[in-house]
Amino acid sequence: MVQLNRPHIGFFGKMNAGKSSIINALAGQQVSVVSNQPGTTTDVVKKTMEILGIGPVVLMDTAGVDDTSILGTKRVQRTQDALDQVDLAVLVFAGNFDEYDKSLMVSCLSRKVPFFVVQNKTDLQRTNVEIKGTDVVDFTCYQPNVPALINAIQSHLPKSSYSTDVILDDYVKAGDEVVLVVPIDGSAPEGRLILPQVQTIRNLLDIGATAICVKDTELRECLQRHSPKLVVTDSQVFKYVSSVVPQTIPLTSFSILFSRLKGNFDAFLKGTPSIERLQDDDKVLMLESCSHSVNKCDDIGRVKIPNLLQQFTGKKLQFTMVSNLDALPADLSSFRLAIQCGGCMVTRTQIMRRLEILQEAGVPVSNYGLTLAYCHGIFDRVTEIFRKRRG
Repeated sequence: MVQLNRPHIGFFGKMNAGKSSIINALAGQQVSVVSNQPGTTTDVVKKTMEILGIGPVVLMDTAGVDDTSILGTKRVQRTQDALDQVDLAVLVFAGNFDEYDKSLMVSCLSRKVPFFVVQNKTDLQRTNVEIKGTDVVDFTCYQPNVPALINAIQSHLPKSSYSTDVILDDYVKAGDEVVLVVPIDGSAPEGRLILPQVQTIRNLLDIGATAICVKDTELRECLQRHSPKLVVTDSQVFKYVSSVVPQTIPLTSFSILFSRLKGNFDAFLKGTPSIERLQDDDKVLMLESCSHSVNKCDDIGRVKIPNLLQQFTGKKLQFTMVSNLDALPADLSSFRLAIQCGGCMVTRTQIMRRLEILQEAGVPVSNYGLTLAYCHGIFDRVTEIFRKRRG
């Protein structure tokens, strides 16, 4: 099995609290620019590194929450948004623990984000602060106590954030053959496979199974030579692949695998049939958790799924696209469905926080692959093996 998620650890606090210096000390290199000038960090800075005893992580440096400059409001908002992306928040203060620091604690508690506190610059001033329910770690960059910081991270980082992920481990076993259908068309990246395809291949290799990769145009011939345990396809060619793969061979898609890996599969199964209830002028929220150049003719989230949904329902629908991990619309009450991409470029924590907000607002949720399957009339078929395993 292969570990896919990298825990995201964010450092938050006021300007000049020393967040960047702490990250540099932890990384053992200059990740963030350090200066005595307030507001040096103006946006979220990310650094992927390996921490002994924890493994690969992403460290996130953020702008000060007390930034009152002209662009301060936007910077503070980006910092608040970063709280929705982290598995662990490290709250840094130096000197007095004031209302800004307390507001960060409140934000963490309301978002259910684990956190602990670092009192920095203790060589200059130390304040006796006790915070119920968490640790306060003393730190100074002149004699950095990195082991104490790492111990606190290990103690407070949820185990689920760096546990080994399961793609097909609960269905495929060593010696099985799995056919992976990988279309090479105008939307395929030049000279490489997309991340879900790569991760699925690696997962099968770790299991000891055989991964057979073919283009959709070669699938029929491949199945004449092999009788695989499972066929996994790109969701965009679901209709054709379903017509080629015999009913006796289980079928699913990369996107559906990732709806199990990164999302709330039970919520997706429950929410997808809400497609049947869509009416004229209903609003659908499309959630794309990565950045890419948009193909105006073939983009799956902006063009293909909206067109297919309107064709399937016979209704004129309104679509709102949210890209990356940008904030959801403030008022979700008018949305009748939200459709999340596979989320291959983000962590499960980030997807789950977004889904929790939607579910609390009463918005049914689906996934790109599940939506395509439903509109093509193969929803039950491509989810059958996973529904059976749930009893």
